[in-house]
Amino acid sequence: MNFTYPKKERLKSKTTIGLLFSEGKSVSKYPLRLVFRQAEENSEEKIKIGVSVSKKYFKKAVDRNYFKRVLRETYRLNKHLLWDNAEGNYSLMFFYQSKDRLTFEEINTKTIQLFEKFLQQVNKTPDSENKSES
Repeated sequence: MNFTYPKKERLKSKTTIGLLFSEGKSVSKYPLRLVFRQAEENSEEKIKIGVSVSKKYFKKAVDRNYFKRVLRETYRLNKHLLWDNAEGNYSLMFFYQSKDRLTFEEINTKTIQLFEKFLQQVNKTPDSENKSES
């Protein structure tokens, strides 16, 4: 697994982002939030991800840009969790939603926990349906 974040993995389509907010589901692990939606099967990448930091909490662009860089870096280092375990194609939006200024290590730990929570929600098999069929 290469630890890169190439342009083709970046979520830039306004229509896809709009659909994410209108039809997407979300998981969160304070102070991070991940909004996701199943992507079309014909998309060229398994996962496309965008990053956002609220202007409400960080008024200065310098601060927002710092946290966006940190979020992209934590995704880059931990994307193997998503690529190896997610079934299907997904569009993701990754948010930092707090005034608290966490360190890189704390954000990285929360990112891993968030990705694990996402994978549990996406890959869960309805046990009740399986038991009723047998």
